[in-house]
Amino acid sequence: MSRPEGPAAPPGRPESFWMATASPAAPYPPLTTDIEVEVAVIGGGIAGLSTAWELIDAGRSVAVLEADRLAAGVTGYTTAKVSALHTLVYDRLRRTRGAEGARLYARSQQEAVERVVAVASSVGVDCDLERRPAFTYVTDPGERETVRAEAEAAREAGLAASYVEETGLPFAVAGAVRVEDQAQFHPRTYLLALAEDVRKRGGSLYEHTRVTGLTEGAPCRVTTENGCVVTAGDVVVATHYPVFDRALLFTRLSPRRELVLAAEIPARDDPDGMYITPEDRTRSVRTAPYGPDRRLLIVTGETFTPGAGDVGRRYAALADWTRAHFPAGRMLYHWAAQDNDSTDTVPLVGPFHPGARHTYVATGFGGWGMSGGAMAGRLLTDLICGRNSPSWTHLYDPRRLWSTVREAPAFLKHQAAVGRHFLGDRLRPTHVDSVAEIAPGTGALVRTGGEKCAVYRHDDGTLRAVSARCTHLGCLVAFNAAERTWECPCHGSRFDTDGTVLQGPAIRPLGERAVEER
Repeated sequence: MSRPEGPAAPPGRPESFWMATASPAAPYPPLTTDIEVEVAVIGGGIAGLSTAWELIDAGRSVAVLEADRLAAGVTGYTTAKVSALHTLVYDRLRRTRGAEGARLYARSQQEAVERVVAVASSVGVDCDLERRPAFTYVTDPGERETVRAEAEAAREAGLAASYVEETGLPFAVAGAVRVEDQAQFHPRTYLLALAEDVRKRGGSLYEHTRVTGLTEGAPCRVTTENGCVVTAGDVVVATHYPVFDRALLFTRLSPRRELVLAAEIPARDDPDGMYITPEDRTRSVRTAPYGPDRRLLIVTGETFTPGAGDVGRRYAALADWTRAHFPAGRMLYHWAAQDNDSTDTVPLVGPFHPGARHTYVATGFGGWGMSGGAMAGRLLTDLICGRNSPSWTHLYDPRRLWSTVREAPAFLKHQAAVGRHFLGDRLRPTHVDSVAEIAPGTGALVRTGGEKCAVYRHDDGTLRAVSARCTHLGCLVAFNAAERTWECPCHGSRFDTDGTVLQGPAIRPLGERAVEER
């Protein structure tokens, strides 16, 4: 039999701290009848709920349709930094979009930070919101000029940025960008408060309501998995990765996953800031309140493509790094987060496609969805309500030309990777020759009946087989042993071992298949 992949997962509960500690929320019902509203928002994460709250505040009738639970998807697994400092974005924007593009990006993101602070106060939610400086650092002296240039670009763009060589981290850095007046919070607590405020002010929210169809027009029609229809003047697709491909946005988005560890540390060890480095496959550090004289250290890193494998070893590497730099920490939680990068760095927020008149999208936040989602809520509300659009509208417009000389390399690299998986995974032999080789708690692709099946063996020895073809665009899935999920390496769809969709863009489950023990 095959053996489970890599080292065991790190100690602690395999659960997001945000999901484990938010106050229990009363469930919202699934949609069971046809309804009509002015705006339908598909997706109940920070982009969708921020948009719904802003629209309600503007006097529009709104329905939010969430396939699972509100604030329990990508937003429930974030590290929850609300920051305008996005690693090394400003020097690149200065070169690709000019000084004005960098300035607009900085202004829109910093205003989003302030908007989150203001909305939290407005709805009266205690979401552990703290104002902290944000840092992008490097430890390699050879990269010192990289962060020095980023500090200069961020300062020119209007942020309160400076170049420093001293931080609160318990190890030396070669250099860092420091930006003042950023924020961190408990994302699920914040968003559940927004959802409840939307409900109190007349909005409708539906959980366990998967959208499977969209007919554009005046009005638009949104169809759900159980056949209900929502008629709406406007529709916002805020599903992290768009569940509809008519805009071909999948060619401009590349998914990535990162692992997260959370450890209890003494308050005296708090590095007093939010930190990130592109080194070592990314290392991100922040803390959160965790009782008297204690803080919860949250470390993120080990960036990889969904379905890339070796997740257990990646967890071990991140745990080793955490123990080496914060030896007093006691591991409590571990989980994983998923993000989508746009090929030109900037999120895609605005009209869904060139012909769109009443459909909008918000996606491609590149790991910075807290500020990006808040920004998207205000921007889309202005567009839908016909208000004067902010000056950065064109910067985020999904219809912008992407095939410039500067942006083409990222686009071509992403398409080459998708092509390698789409064709190469079909040509390579299956992982095992027989289901008998699959150990309990593991999964593998097996050829049976002329097709590749994704076969999982439960801990009790029973088998579960589903189609290995992702229902989005047909790439072959791969098994993530650490999380016991099937993942598509092309566009990031994730499925439970029984084929149920856990994360889009796929909207249909993997079909059940029959296999025999042999």
